[in-house]
Amino acid sequence: MRVVTAEELLATLVSIDSVNPDLVPGGAGESEIAAFVADWLRAAGLEVDVLEAAPGRPSVVGVARGSGGGASLMLNAHMDTVGVGGMKEPFGAQRREGRLYGRGAYDMKAGLTACMLAAVRVAPEKLAGDVVVAAVADEEHASIGMQAVLERRRADAAIVTEPSELRVCIAHKGFVWAEIETEGRAAHGSRPAEGSDAITAMAPVLTRLAELQTSLDSAPGHPLVGPGSVHASLIDGGQELSSYPARCTLALERRTAPGEDAGDFRRECEALMAGIEDAELRMGLVREPFEVDPDAAVVRAMARAAQAVTGSPAEIYGESYWMDAALIQAAGIPTVVFGPAGAGAHAVEEWVDLASVEACTEGLVAAARQLCA
Repeated sequence: MRVVTAEELLATLVSIDSVNPDLVPGGAGESEIAAFVADWLRAAGLEVDVLEAAPGRPSVVGVARGSGGGASLMLNAHMDTVGVGGMKEPFGAQRREGRLYGRGAYDMKAGLTACMLAAVRVAPEKLAGDVVVAAVADEEHASIGMQAVLERRRADAAIVTEPSELRVCIAHKGFVWAEIETEGRAAHGSRPAEGSDAITAMAPVLTRLAELQTSLDSAPGHPLVGPGSVHASLIDGGQELSSYPARCTLALERRTAPGEDAGDFRRECEALMAGIEDAELRMGLVREPFEVDPDAAVVRAMARAAQAVTGSPAEIYGESYWMDAALIQAAGIPTVVFGPAGAGAHAVEEWVDLASVEACTEGLVAAARQLCA
């Protein structure tokens, strides 16, 4: 197999459309990119499995088998991307001034590139423990790929390569979705005695929501990610101007810090609804926050590796957005996040710093040598 650079591999990955079809109807999904990743890893000598969590939604697991007796390490990245609306050349992989541009370049095909190259670089060394590449589907929506991999594959530690600007992330927020619905009574707008306004019935909820956010802001918060937050995401109600609205629905999102969970938000929602007749609460998707012990072996190894490749003491920090790291940690696998630098996740202009992709790769190699020796 011809040795490729990080730039070459990343450009190929970015050129493959892998827009998540659950986000954009008709999106290409992961089939083409998964086939490329699987073939590339197989050609490099890794053992490869392809797992389909749903039809047409494959994830790839490649294993650089160790000599035995050592700890195993999972290197994780997702293959799917968000949509490309407004982008001129989303799959062009244009290179300018040390950057590579395109959808997924930053989030997170650069991290996937680093995982693939790192595993291939350590494979001939026959470390005692296995090094596992988990290239997963659907992180941008429901994470069915990561969940399917965790049902089949275990490891002693994991590194998620979401973009971290070569910093070491040991915590991030989670989120919970919910809907509150208020009930009114439909009637002609000229007959107020016959109608009841479901939209004005929602007013106390909105007032209390602002008060809840104020109370969250004033709480001590988590030392790395700060306090939780809550906001009204969507509101819908009524049928036309000349009628009293029979229903009003408010969709909420609660961002949770480590130590908070869906039960906390349920109790907060019940307080928002207090005293409102016939109000209904529906809890939605839950993604728990992530936190790992800063003294965990994978954190210490990644911090040492980060210092080695950057020349400065590793910056330990917490992130605001959710990642598959939370699922891996919850499965009992100590996990840390370390990835390249760039900008434009989910934006019209997205790019990654190419030097940081190579530095990330070297950091993963160094961490693997420490953990899997």
